[in-house]
Amino acid sequence: MIALLLGLVALAIWLTLLLARGGFWLARQRDDRDAPPSPAQWPRVVAVVPARNEADVIARSIGSLLRQDYRGAFHVVLVDDGSTDGTAEAARQAAASAGAEARLEILPGAPLPAGWTGKLWALQQGVRHASAATPPDYILLTDADIGHTPDNLRALVSRAESGRYALVSLMAELSCATLAERFLIPAFVFFFQMLYPFAWVSRADGRTAAGAGGCMLTRRDALEAAGGIASIRTAIIDDCALARRLKAQGPIWLGLTRRARSLRPYGSIGEIGRMVSRSAYAQLGYSPLLLAGTLAGMALTYLVPPALALFGSGAAPLAGLAAWLLMALAFQPMLRFYRVSPLWGLALPAIGAAYSLFTLQSALQVWRGRGGMWKGRAQAMAGGA
Repeated sequence: MIALLLGLVALAIWLTLLLARGGFWLARQRDDRDAPPSPAQWPRVVAVVPARNEADVIARSIGSLLRQDYRGAFHVVLVDDGSTDGTAEAARQAAASAGAEARLEILPGAPLPAGWTGKLWALQQGVRHASAATPPDYILLTDADIGHTPDNLRALVSRAESGRYALVSLMAELSCATLAERFLIPAFVFFFQMLYPFAWVSRADGRTAAGAGGCMLTRRDALEAAGGIASIRTAIIDDCALARRLKAQGPIWLGLTRRARSLRPYGSIGEIGRMVSRSAYAQLGYSPLLLAGTLAGMALTYLVPPALALFGSGAAPLAGLAAWLLMALAFQPMLRFYRVSPLWGLALPAIGAAYSLFTLQSALQVWRGRGGMWKGRAQAMAGGA
């Protein structure tokens, strides 16, 4: 009887997710759909790129920015956050190769002050520098390991101008070539959409707000009105923290894209686990109670259905199998987006178990004083914005 009840609860969870969670699983919010018209005038844009020891990817990233076919004024500010691997020189060479030395500024980062995470301090310096002389209309916040197609900035600005958005953000396409990546990467985006349904994010009258830090175009005046980067200076999940503040200034938009792509592959499950565990416990507000509830909920949602389907008795296996098939169905659009086999849908229980372990690992790292590791810095600050 208890097994059947657990199966029915799991089935109800998946029915609710599919039918009443903003259609997150359909992956319909994409920047190549409903393309907006070009603006009458192209506004001034500055890209700010924080970089710390990114020599392996910075040339491709900066090169892709400098080769944008944008028709308005555009230049790039790279904030070199204490790199020791030749990041700045690699960026200079990329600018020279693109014939665009004049459009790249390299700003040596100042020492990290107390009360700031490293990336946000770098962004703060870059935004302040970009706004000092001739303030831009928009600021593109983008990571040093993101490559952009030549039309990406045009598409971002067109959408921002047409919708008067305070923020337009793109979930960069992540590397999905290795076995570890096929196992975990599509689910990373799937789970993110489950937490923050993109359709809800884009509703001006809704409270859901989220952004993807790899590619965020924001209106400068909206960013300033929201308190600037300083208003989120301790945030580990900085993209979503900034999106919440910007949504108070105007509508925001978040979607999937192939125009922005991560240049950094993940060769192992451990590498992906470290990426996830950096912020997972922060997502739970550093609460042991929420951690326990989340792990129990993950077990009920992902592990109970296959366990009942394979080992249950009576009517319980039917409920478990139905829930398992529903989760596999829900995963299909994201698997198609990442061009991987639909059979990975049946592996979602194992994938969910892996993410549960990453979440637990995240909490253990915080408790050991090593939470929020980024480029050799432990940055988790319980109670941060």
